[in-house]
Amino acid sequence: MGKPEWRISEGAVPYAEALAAMEARVADIRAGRAGELVWLLEHPPLYTAGTSSMDRDLLQPMRFPVHVAGRGGQYTYHGPGQRVAYVMLDLRARRQDVRRFVSDLEEWTIRTLARFAVAAERRPGRVGVWVVRPDKPPLPDGTSRDDKIAAIGVRIRHWVSFHGLSINVEPDLSHYQGIVPCGIADHGVTSLVDLGLPVTLADLDVALAGTFAEVFGDAVRPSAAA
Repeated sequence: MGKPEWRISEGAVPYAEALAAMEARVADIRAGRAGELVWLLEHPPLYTAGTSSMDRDLLQPMRFPVHVAGRGGQYTYHGPGQRVAYVMLDLRARRQDVRRFVSDLEEWTIRTLARFAVAAERRPGRVGVWVVRPDKPPLPDGTSRDDKIAAIGVRIRHWVSFHGLSINVEPDLSHYQGIVPCGIADHGVTSLVDLGLPVTLADLDVALAGTFAEVFGDAVRPSAAA
């Protein structure tokens, strides 16, 4: 199995365009016409609805375009300042284990954020990656408040993955007010810059490339693309 191709798109990629590109690439991977792909990009401001989304969690339906994503999960936000990583891997040549794949995406994110001294963590029953916020008031039950810094939502077709994860670098966090992110109302959303870290998308891309092999076993090097 060869190394995945890495693609970094400049500017905001329309969601429908990205979805069509992923669909085509997944079909080509399945048919053996193309290799695996990790695609790093940004979207214009929008909301996506996963297969478990509930209407009541879309609080401001007219605020931004809403796209039905076809991935797992609930409502989430995408926009400038957020790094989206669409991961198209052939799980037939890896592990045919969906739970393990989701766990690997979380681990990849956790190791990437650790390179910026961010102690990101999993939470039982909550897909995604979280950071403890001791600087914020605790929850009514006295437990510490967590903020979500990365969302994960995947789809598997014939054991080829697509969609993936998003990490907040410096998005406008007020844009999350139009939804209940991932159906969780008791915790907030944060970003690297919100945590006081002057990280850029380019910085994060280097860290994502550097930790990918640690989790997925392939040595990779990102290269810019149109």
